[in-house]
Amino acid sequence: MGFRDHRLLIFDGACGTNLQMMNLPESVWDGNKGCNEYLNLSAPDKIVQLHRSFVEAGAMVLETNTFGASKIVLGEYGLENRVEEINTAAVENARKAIGDKKNVYIAGSVGPGTKLASLGHISIEALTEALRQQIQVLVQAGVDAIILETCQDLLQAKTAVITCVEILEQLGRDIPILLSVTMEQQGTMLLGTDMAAVAATMEPFPLFSLGLNCATGPADMESHVRYLSHYWPGRISCIPNQGLPEIIDGQTVYPLTPQVFADYMRQFIEKLGVSIVGGCCGTTAEHIHCLSETVASLTPAAREVIA
Repeated sequence: MGFRDHRLLIFDGACGTNLQMMNLPESVWDGNKGCNEYLNLSAPDKIVQLHRSFVEAGAMVLETNTFGASKIVLGEYGLENRVEEINTAAVENARKAIGDKKNVYIAGSVGPGTKLASLGHISIEALTEALRQQIQVLVQAGVDAIILETCQDLLQAKTAVITCVEILEQLGRDIPILLSVTMEQQGTMLLGTDMAAVAATMEPFPLFSLGLNCATGPADMESHVRYLSHYWPGRISCIPNQGLPEIIDGQTVYPLTPQVFADYMRQFIEKLGVSIVGGCCGTTAEHIHCLSETVASLTPAAREVIA
């Protein structure tokens, strides 16, 4: 049984917020504090520990700790020459966490970077080059899928998809491409694109799934998921935050309990046909455990897609 064969895929939870809760010593950062991807090299045991906690919680897919591991983001720390090293180590850390457990997969995480092409922060050529380098390393390191996530700019998302398709063709590899966009609380992507425009733009490409992650909790994602349920022919993913963050006593707190989080996802599966679920910012191993216990036996609802 392969990645594509599962009627329902359960992804892991947050990376960054869980690493923050580990209270790692200053020494592991080597002057690169804030670059979570560097920890693949300096504290691999901690990354393996985090991944393993999600495997034990019931996650079927681990995302590599590579969200910001393109030369665009790594360059902000002077690490632009270590893209191959960091991405390869990240895949190895995920593989160690899985061990000999069956039906657990590795998705190579590719984030949006820190520069928006539509606003002229970066040229399409430079963006493509950075994406090509990172995706190629992840594929060659043996990931089971690529997830292009937290896409805030439709031009960036389309560039990432085209680049990924081209690389897989060049390498002769056939692995799923998942695209996950971020819809802000006002109901559009950061630059104003709505879900209808996203779906129409992405329809010609061979995506395994289209969905949402980050920015909001599941409640604010419902209308977008409902649209995809009616108009997107492929699989749908939903990987929300643990609700909208609140500042309490100077600390960022995410409000949803594991069971409330899981109940939202159950409804998306049973009523809207979502078949890929997981957690973004704030979600812990406890959230993923509750999610797995709640939804693992469910079959996503059949959908009538309007052509």
